[in-house]
Amino acid sequence: MSHPARYWHTLDDGRVQCDLCPRECRLRDGQRGFCFVRAREDDQLVLTTWGRSSGFAIDPIEKKPLNHFLPGSTVLSFGTAGCNLGCKFCQNWDISKSRADDRLQQEATPAEIASAALAHGCASVAVTYNDPVIFAEYAIDVAGACHEVGVRTVAVTAGYISPEARRDFFAVMDATNIDLKSFDDDFYQRITGARLAPVLETLVHVKHETDTWLEITTLLIPGHNDSGDELRRMCRWVVRELGPDVPHHFSGFHPDWRMRDVPATPTATLVRAREIALEEGLHHVYTGNRYHPAGQVTRCSSCQTVLVQRDGYDIRSYRLGLDGRCPECNAAIPGRWADAGEATTRRGVRLSRFLNRGVQPT
Repeated sequence: MSHPARYWHTLDDGRVQCDLCPRECRLRDGQRGFCFVRAREDDQLVLTTWGRSSGFAIDPIEKKPLNHFLPGSTVLSFGTAGCNLGCKFCQNWDISKSRADDRLQQEATPAEIASAALAHGCASVAVTYNDPVIFAEYAIDVAGACHEVGVRTVAVTAGYISPEARRDFFAVMDATNIDLKSFDDDFYQRITGARLAPVLETLVHVKHETDTWLEITTLLIPGHNDSGDELRRMCRWVVRELGPDVPHHFSGFHPDWRMRDVPATPTATLVRAREIALEEGLHHVYTGNRYHPAGQVTRCSSCQTVLVQRDGYDIRSYRLGLDGRCPECNAAIPGRWADAGEATTRRGVRLSRFLNRGVQPT
């Protein structure tokens, strides 16, 4: 359904400019922006996907990935359609590259989503799958409804967003995982159709201007963003600008969308990236999409005691309390921690129908 959009203004030539992201799409009547879901209707900008989703699922929070935010908890995840980036390697391309009407088959108000999260025992709701920046108004409304009933909100995003919207969006998110797709602006332009600088600005804003818990993911693509030099420059920037305690996830690429000719990322590449990050001073570095047990463990950065042992998305051992302190040396471990009794093993389930209309986990 169409919903009035925020973050736009009318230009002198009569066009409407969307101010949500750095693309600043300028639209005449009937036109849509790059993301396809923000459109001009009459003399206004509207969001065409408010209250509509491409699907819901109950996931482990570690799948987002978030390793320092309520480990062992479940999250109600949903997305819409479209994207404001044009990543050639997109691994959710059937959603992010689709036209809204092709994929949006389920409807939900923010209050219904919050109620469903409570009913299914989810500690949080995640706006994910496609980039939630493009449905910021809907995501912000969902966050408000969730907070009213004690459910937290999580954003999984590329962070390509303009300053005003950035402030509003992250002000209501309890945690976020932001994709830092590369540390090379040429990569961003050629492979994603975006720019690096706004993403770095988002990372700095979230870390220093909000209370939102921050983790970072970099998908390593062989021959494109996995050189030792680039990884070292990236990690040095993170340590210098964000601090050594921001968890960083390196995940493995598989051939998809318009990069099917590129081989999958070897596990050895992820292992090497993790070693580089640790050498450059990051304290909590993880690997994903490949079997690498050492890259799934949370350790105390002071005494190296194993605090959280994972097997895939399952928690096998958990030694942190709500205070987030190491039981051996009492060092504080940055994060938002669950009680040890809550960090139990579980698997994600998908919602077969919609939420409070008789749905049962399958």
